[in-house]
Amino acid sequence: MATVGDGEKLNPGEQEDSQDREMESEGEPCEEPEEGSSSEEDEDDDKENEAEIQRLEEQLSINAFDYNCHVDLIKLLRQEGELGKLRRARQKMSELFPLTEEIWLDWLKDEIRMSEDGSSREQVYELFERAVKDYICPEIWLEFAQYSIGGMGQEGGIEKVRSVFERAITACGLHMTKGSTMWDAYREFENAILSTIQPPPGTIPTPEQQQILNEQLERIHALFRRQLSIPLIDMETTYAEYEEWSDKPIPDSVIQQYKQAVKQMEKCKAHEEALMVAETPKMSEYQAYIDFALKEGDPDRIQLTFERALAENCLVPDLWARYTHYLDRQLKVKDLVLAAHDRAARNCPWTVGLWKQYLLAMERHGVDHQRVCDNFEKALNAGFIQATDYVEIWQAYLDYLRRRVDFSQDSSKELEELRSAYTRALEYLKQEVEERFSESGDPSCTIMQNWAWIEARHCKNIQKARELWDSIMTKGNAKYANMWLEYYNLERAHGDAQHGRKALHRAVQCTTDYPEHVCDMLLMLERIEGSLGDWDNAVQKTEARLSRVNEQRTKAAAKEAALAKQEEEKTEQRKKTRAEKKAFKKSKKPTKGGEKRKADEDDEEEWGEEAAVEKPKKKHKGEGDNAVGEDDGEEMEAEMGLFGRNETRKAETPIKQKAKLAVQAKEQPKVVHDSNKENITVFISNLSYNMKDPEDKLKALFEGCGEVSEVRLVYSNSGSFRGYGYVEFKEEKCAMNALQMDRKMVEGRPMFVSPCVDKTKNPDFKVFKYSTALEKHKLFVSGLPYSCTKEEVEELFKSHGCVKDIRLVTNRAGKPKGLAYVEYENEAQASQAVLKMDGMQIKEHIIKVAISNPPRRKQPDMPEFAKPSASMVPRQIYGARGRGRTQLAMMPRALHRQTMPAIKAENGTMQEQSTTSSPPAEEPKKMSNADFARMLLKK
Repeated sequence: MATVGDGEKLNPGEQEDSQDREMESEGEPCEEPEEGSSSEEDEDDDKENEAEIQRLEEQLSINAFDYNCHVDLIKLLRQEGELGKLRRARQKMSELFPLTEEIWLDWLKDEIRMSEDGSSREQVYELFERAVKDYICPEIWLEFAQYSIGGMGQEGGIEKVRSVFERAITACGLHMTKGSTMWDAYREFENAILSTIQPPPGTIPTPEQQQILNEQLERIHALFRRQLSIPLIDMETTYAEYEEWSDKPIPDSVIQQYKQAVKQMEKCKAHEEALMVAETPKMSEYQAYIDFALKEGDPDRIQLTFERALAENCLVPDLWARYTHYLDRQLKVKDLVLAAHDRAARNCPWTVGLWKQYLLAMERHGVDHQRVCDNFEKALNAGFIQATDYVEIWQAYLDYLRRRVDFSQDSSKELEELRSAYTRALEYLKQEVEERFSESGDPSCTIMQNWAWIEARHCKNIQKARELWDSIMTKGNAKYANMWLEYYNLERAHGDAQHGRKALHRAVQCTTDYPEHVCDMLLMLERIEGSLGDWDNAVQKTEARLSRVNEQRTKAAAKEAALAKQEEEKTEQRKKTRAEKKAFKKSKKPTKGGEKRKADEDDEEEWGEEAAVEKPKKKHKGEGDNAVGEDDGEEMEAEMGLFGRNETRKAETPIKQKAKLAVQAKEQPKVVHDSNKENITVFISNLSYNMKDPEDKLKALFEGCGEVSEVRLVYSNSGSFRGYGYVEFKEEKCAMNALQMDRKMVEGRPMFVSPCVDKTKNPDFKVFKYSTALEKHKLFVSGLPYSCTKEEVEELFKSHGCVKDIRLVTNRAGKPKGLAYVEYENEAQASQAVLKMDGMQIKEHIIKVAISNPPRRKQPDMPEFAKPSASMVPRQIYGARGRGRTQLAMMPRALHRQTMPAIKAENGTMQEQSTTSSPPAEEPKKMSNADFARMLLKK
C-alpha cells in the first residue's frame, strides 16, 4: 500500500541496495563512483536545491498566498528528504489552502511510512480527518479505510473500521463512477470477517456462533441491498454477484428498488459519459450536470455533483459562489454551510464576494465573534486585485459590527468597537490601499457617509456627523450637487434648519455639475421656512451664481461655434481646391486627335460592385472600324520595316500598360453579391494588392474548410486587385469553419475573415469579438520588443500558471505593436503573474503587466449634457484610430492661409515680404487682441 513517491530521497541503506540491483540488472559489477564525477554533480545539485529552497521561503515570507510557490517548496523538500521542514511547509500550506488529492496522498503516505507506535498512529488518523474535509475524494477515503484496517488489533478496531467505511459511503457512495469501488471494498472487508468466524468443515456451530454468523451474513445482505438501491455505473455486475452469492432468492422489494435505480442511472448516464470524454477542466459539462441535479431535486446528489465539479475546478469563484448560495438557501446545515464557505474563501482568497458571503454566513449561524474577526483579518491579507474590493470587505465587516450594537444604551463595548473599526477602516484605505493602488477605492466616501448617519441617527451625535461631512467635502466632493443634497438631508433629518441653510448656501457657491438644482432647493427652503431677508439673500446669491454660469456657458458655446465655423470653411476650401485642380487637369488637352482619357477612379462601390468604365482607344486615321490605332501602327512598323529598318517592338509605356489593364478589368465580370447566400459566404479583406493569381491561391487556402463554390474578388477600374472579395461555399458549416481563419497570415499580412452581412440593412452589426470589460483571468502586456514571438511570450508566462491563449496585437500589415493579451485558466494565476512579471526586463525592454480592462467604447448617441465641449477636444478630428503617420495634408502650400507675415533676410536684417503689389510698409503694424479675434472670426 505504501510506496515511495517520485523524487523521494531514500535512506543510505536503501540507496545502496537499489544501486546494487540496478547494476546487477545491467550485468555490470558494483564499483565505487569515480571521484570528481557523480559526487561533484550531486553536490552541485544539492547546493542549487538549497538555494532554491531559501529563495522560495523568502518569497513566501513576503506573499504567503503564493500557491505555486508552496507547491514548488514542498516538492523540493520532499526530494531532499528534509522531513521536518517538509512537514512544516505542508502544515502552512494546508492552513491557507485546501490541498489537492495528490498532495494529500503524498503527505499521508509519508506519514504512514514514518508512523511506528500508537501515538504516531493517532496523528495519522487526525491527518486523515483533515484530508477528507477538503474535498470529496474516493481515493483518500479508500486509503483511510485501508489504513484503519491495519489497526484492527487495537481495542474496538473492527467497529472503527466499520465507522470509517460508513462515513466513506455516506460521503462518496453516490459517486456514479467511483462509488461502487467503495461499496465493493466494504463488502470485501465484511466477507473477510465472515471467513474468520466460519466453523471448520464437518463441525456444528454452537448457538452463539450461529447467531454471530447470521448477524454477519445479514450485514453483507444489507450492503448488497443498499448498493443496489443506488444508481451506479455497472449495476448489472453487482446484481449478478448478489444472485450468485445469496443462497436465497432476491426479495421483490430489492428488485423493485434496483429497477428504479437503473432508470435513474440511465437518466444520468449521458452526463457521466460526457464527463468521461471531455477534457479538463470539464466546466461546461459539470454545469450541465449541476443544472440537471437541481432540476431533479435530490439534495445528496446535488451536493455530490457540486463537490465533484469543485474537485476539478477548485479555483473557479463563480462555481463556489453558486454552491454556497445553494447551501445557504436550501440545506441550511450549519457545519456543512460554514465548511463550504471556509473552503471557498481558502481556494479563491482574491475574490471579495466569497469573503463577504462567509461573514454573513457566520453571523447567520451565530458563530463566535472572535472567529468572525479572525476571518476578517484573513480577508484583509488575501491580496485583492482592486481597491474597491477592500472597500467592500470593510463595509461588510462594519455592517456586522453595527448590527451587534445596542443603541438604546449611551455607551457600550460594542459601540466603541464599531467606532474604532470605522477609524481603522479610514486609515487603512488611506495608507495601505492608496499606497498600493494610487486610489482609495472610495471616491464618494461611502464609509464616512454611513458613519455620519449612524452618529446622527443612532448616537444623536450631530456634531460628529458634521465633522465627518466636512472631511468628505474636502476630499474633492464639494463640486457635486448630490453630495450637498445628501448632507442637507442629514441636517434636515437630525440637525436644524440653520445648518441646513448654510449647507445650501455653500452648495450654491461650490457646485459645478448641476448648480440649478441646488439653487432651486435653496429657494424652496426659503419659500417654506425663511423670512423676507432670507428670501432676498437667497435670490441675490442664486441669480448671481446662475448669471456667472450662463455667461461661462455662452462663452463656451461661442467658442464651439467659432471652431465649427472654421472647420466648415476649411472643408469648403478643400472642396474648392479639389475642383480647381480637376478643372486645371481637364484644361490640358492632348495635341493629337482624340479626347483625353478620363482618370481612373478608385472609389469602391457598395458590396464590391464596381462600374467597369469602357475607355475608347485612340485613333489616328479616321474614326471608323477600320481605322488604325496607335498600337496597330507600331506593330505594322515593326513587321514591314518602315524607313528601311526592321525595328523590334517598342517597350510599352505606362499609359499603354494602364490601357491594357483597363481592358482586362472590362473583361472581368462584375462582382455581384447575392444576399440570399449570406449564410454560405464569407467576406475576406486586408489582402496584399500585389498578390499573384489571388483567386487560385484563395481557393486553395479555403478548400480545407469545405467545398468552395466560387471566389469573387474585387478589381479596380484599372484592373488591379483591391485586396478584398467574397468566398462562397456549398454548405453553411463550411462558411462557419472559414471564420476560424480570421487573421491568418497570408503573404505577410493578417487576412480578415468576417460574416457576410449587408450593413445597409443591419447597421448595428459588429464583428468586434474582443471583450471591453474587466477580465480578471486575462493580462494586458505592453512594452514588448517588436521581435518577440508568440512562443517566447508563452515561455515567459507559463511558469506562473496554465496559459490558455496568447494574442499578439498587430497592425493591418501584420507588424507587431509590442502589445499582447495572455489568458490564464483562472484569476489566481493571472494575479500571481502580475505580481511577478510587472516591470520585468526582456531584451532591454521593461514590460508592463496588468489585468485586462479595456476602456468602454463611446456610445454613438450621447446626451447633450454629456458631450464634451469644443475646448476639451482637439480641433482636428480624425478617424477612430487617429491620424496615421503617413497621412499628408493634400492642400497645396500656396492655399494655406498665412497666420503671420512672411519675412526674409536681406542684407542681414529681417524685413516684411509683401504678398501684394503695394509697397512694403516701413514698420509692421502691431495687432491687438481685438484684431486677432476679428481675424479668427473672419469679420
